Amino acid sequence: MSDYITLNKANWDERAPLHAASPGYATQAFVDNPTHLSQVVRFDCALLGDIAGMRGVHLQCHIGTDTLSLARLGADMTGLDFSSASITQARSLARRTGANLNFVEADLYAAAEVLPRESFDLVYTGIGALCWLPNIDRWASTVASLLKPGGRLFIREGHPVLFSLNEDRQDELVIEYPYFEREAPLVGDDDCSYVDTEVALKATLTHEWNHGMGEIITALLAHGMQITGLVEHDSLPWEALPGQMSRAADGEWRLDRDRWRLPLSYTLQASKRAL
Repeated sequence: MSDYITLNKANWDERAPLHAASPGYATQAFVDNPTHLSQVVRFDCALLGDIAGMRGVHLQCHIGTDTLSLARLGADMTGLDFSSASITQARSLARRTGANLNFVEADLYAAAEVLPRESFDLVYTGIGALCWLPNIDRWASTVASLLKPGGRLFIREGHPVLFSLNEDRQDELVIEYPYFEREAPLVGDDDCSYVDTEVALKATLTHEWNHGMGEIITALLAHGMQITGLVEHDSLPWEALPGQMSRAADGEWRLDRDRWRLPLSYTLQASKRAL
């Protein structure tokens, strides 16, 4: 196994302050408007439903904008991320907005060691998270360990079919990368992030993995979870296929041509079986 944590953490530590300062994350809007929600959580609301009074944990929370948004919907939220710089930015945002949030720095797979087991009503994972994990079964085990019996998982994620495409091809959809989880990572080398910034990253190497839909669902079932919902979407909140997509008024990116060809993201919900 590659030393993916060291590589990816260095990359995300550089990204965190750039993201916090970018218009895309709109951190000042959270300060100026106490009802402002992130675009990601606004999209999720239709399926998320009422979470008021729930004790929730946001895994791979990054700079905390989605965590704060969930808290503004009434949940008692904790955020966890492996990037110290991301946690610093998340705590800064909480202070600036006066939000009562708890942020913990830890690797995803260590979450059940640093947070109380079987104590959360909700485990939330935002979009663009699972690809940074090498083993989906360990992720599912972690989720189940954190949830109370009857507790709920909510995740919206980029679709594994999307992640198997060559994003550099602007003329057609070309499957080139693994759909199924493999031990070997997909190695990236890019000095850019996905926000508007003139700063080039120095820690350019990253390791990522794809996980097939069946692998994700099977892993959750194996760890005592029951699937309660699966919706595939024709949109996602970033331009995953440059030259083939346009951004709509809701902030979501969709294919310009024949949207029925490709699922771009999905929302998966599951509950932990009661004892």
